[in-house]
Amino acid sequence: MSDTALAAPRSTNPFAGLMSGTLGPVLVVVLAILAIWYIAAVSLNTPFQQDMYERSNQTDVPISQLVRDTLAQERPVLPAPHQVIVEIWNTTVEKKITSKRSLIYHSGITLSSTLLGFLIGTLLGILLAVGIVHSRVLDKSLMPWVISSQTIPILAIAPMIIVVLNAVGISGLLPKAMISTYLSFFPVTVGMVKGLRSPEVIHMDLMHTYSATRLQAFWKLRLPYAVPYLFTSMKIGMAASLVGAIVGELPTGAIAGLGARLLAGSYYGQTVQIWSALLMAAFLAGSLVALIGVLEKIVLKRMGMAR
Repeated sequence: MSDTALAAPRSTNPFAGLMSGTLGPVLVVVLAILAIWYIAAVSLNTPFQQDMYERSNQTDVPISQLVRDTLAQERPVLPAPHQVIVEIWNTTVEKKITSKRSLIYHSGITLSSTLLGFLIGTLLGILLAVGIVHSRVLDKSLMPWVISSQTIPILAIAPMIIVVLNAVGISGLLPKAMISTYLSFFPVTVGMVKGLRSPEVIHMDLMHTYSATRLQAFWKLRLPYAVPYLFTSMKIGMAASLVGAIVGELPTGAIAGLGARLLAGSYYGQTVQIWSALLMAAFLAGSLVALIGVLEKIVLKRMGMAR
């Protein structure tokens, strides 16, 4: 009997093939989220819609009409997904980038604070980690303060940072970037400390056998071991930096940025605007983290450490 006849028959079910990859499960999760979102929108918007019916003396309204009306309210308690999508389309594609009603314009303002704060936080985190790993004094004295710094709510410390920096004549981009720095340096510090301490004892002993200096051991052994940890912590730091940039825009009464869009939406009850800004922030964070992931693959591949 031939090998072809003995071979196990392959499944011809397209659904099974779709679910065996990554796309299928992701689609299932997205569809489940959308379904729950629509159900929640109808449920939360129904009381206000029924009140409107009573005021207009409408009775015996069909369920289908009730559902349609709750998903088409101008200022819903919870906007439906299609309302948010339409708002994002109108404030991105339908508006010029330079328009102050454009989400792309506001995203650019927030992005500048995010990237500056992330850059400062990453450099600060790396320097602190190097000092902590190579100095027992810093390890015992500084590391507890680094950990304790994250127990302070950012909403409490953000206005303090803004006020202090404004008092010394520093305003604009830098105060918001400092809040991003405050949130982003911590994961980089912890990740780098873990990475720089990850070489095995036998490898450190081998470096001592070769009479390597601490600097040589750092560049040839500790740093290569720490690179994967660095990129992982940078992904967390980037997301935290974006949160810091948005929070930094809130106490300043900013008129530009995603935080400003959230403030304006909350002041005027524009929930659709709030949700569109939130989804734009999520998309921005996801894109930045994905960009770091691409950079990670390139660097690890060049180092011969591709996973």
